[in-house]
Amino acid sequence: MIVAALALAGIFIAAYLTLHKLGYLGELVCAVGACDVVNASRWATFLSLPVAAWGVGYYVVTFATAMLGLRERWLDSMLIARVLLFLGATGFLFSAWLTYLELFVIHAICQWCVVSAVLATAIFVVSVLEYRELKRTTGQGWGNPSGEEPVG
Repeated sequence: MIVAALALAGIFIAAYLTLHKLGYLGELVCAVGACDVVNASRWATFLSLPVAAWGVGYYVVTFATAMLGLRERWLDSMLIARVLLFLGATGFLFSAWLTYLELFVIHAICQWCVVSAVLATAIFVVSVLEYRELKRTTGQGWGNPSGEEPVG
């Protein structure tokens, strides 16, 4: 449920930045940093889409996966835990790359990008903790999906 809540917050932030980038909103409200500088940089677009739109997609998929994992059938699913772990790691690494770009290439920070990076990091940390706990309680892991003891 924590991952779902974090992803929902991320959806709103990424949607706000996407709508601005696409010209549907006026000036970005940015109390700290230089959001317009970051959002106007060449790094604000990836594969012809605004980076924030990629963020919307990431957070929507993460939210949907987390919500699926709350259904009774999937509560102790290692598959859901693995998918969330993969999504969390992907979001964390991409956010780390974007933060590097802000600090060392663009030389400007966007408060909304920082909040998104914190959310992606929190999703990753919670996903790691959930995966480890589920692995401990079910005895399942990456190489042993059935949870059975190896023979030999």
